Amino acid sequence: MENKGIKILVIILAILVILAGVLFAMKIVGDRSNKETVENGVISLGTDTAKKEEEKKVKIYSGTDRPIAVMIDNHKGAWPQAGLNEAYLVYEIIVEGGETRLMPVFKGANLQKIGPVRSSRHYFLDYALENDAIYVHFGWSPQAESDIKTYKVNNLNGITQSSTDFWRVKDKKSPHNAVTSTEKILEMAEKKGYRTQSNAKSVLNYQVDEVNLDEGVEANRVVIPYTNTHLVTYTYDAANKRYIRYSKNTKQTDWVTGEDIVTKNIIITFAENYTLKDVENKGRQGLKNIGDKKGYYITNGKAIEIVCSKSARTSKTVYKDLQGNEIKVNDGNTYIQICPIDAEVVIE
Repeated sequence: MENKGIKILVIILAILVILAGVLFAMKIVGDRSNKETVENGVISLGTDTAKKEEEKKVKIYSGTDRPIAVMIDNHKGAWPQAGLNEAYLVYEIIVEGGETRLMPVFKGANLQKIGPVRSSRHYFLDYALENDAIYVHFGWSPQAESDIKTYKVNNLNGITQSSTDFWRVKDKKSPHNAVTSTEKILEMAEKKGYRTQSNAKSVLNYQVDEVNLDEGVEANRVVIPYTNTHLVTYTYDAANKRYIRYSKNTKQTDWVTGEDIVTKNIIITFAENYTLKDVENKGRQGLKNIGDKKGYYITNGKAIEIVCSKSARTSKTVYKDLQGNEIKVNDGNTYIQICPIDAEVVIE
């Protein structure tokens, strides 16, 4: 009788152990998406948690790929350009002859064609440096050549590279037809011993949640006159929450895809430009961009006044609202329009 009782007890204990194991297994399966698991010493997030964490990350500026800044020709003979929609930032600044040049900055992009690539101007270096970018150009002004050496800028000059690294296309005329690719840029950078990885913080204070400038003025159309003959215009596409770009009354499109050039954000900075006195007498420009400069931040159909502060050529520009708070910028590409200080910008 005693042996029979022991057997029953053992059976009951065995059943309880099995039930506990089943319940534990069900709990693991049920919680797999919300608990951290450790495998080979590496902590990994479950599916749902990982997805939520990924959604919380800024997409326009992510990863450890070092940024790449490329001087892009903006003469009418260079249109359309390739790669602008893939840049997280695009700077536009005046150069000689009443024209402007563009400097898109890429991070982790894979582009078979970027261009047309054009020569460097020294004040563009300030913005390549503040983005910790490899600087790509095709030739340089005397001031740019000097400053590249002084500041030890990691640069790639197409004139000194092979025709397989930078090449001229036949559907545009020289000097508006030199192009390259991100693959070639990285190959050249590695040969020169430049870093191709970076943990530098972004210049802009990107936000995951949508930023709406409720206190701002309407900004469905923005006109930026660099000169009497060079107007940049943006029109707001409310359905897609993007601005469509026009230059000299011409809609801008991508050379490869044919798509409209669009942007999520626009930052305008007013800075004094002046004509340099040099032996070449080509009317090249200088730029007074150090200190506090007035400007605007524009996104989602609204605009606010801001202050753009740069303490040194190598320091990051800080963009603040009139209350002194760093502005929150929508997760998306941004055009930074550094225009003449007396430009009569229209926002309506």
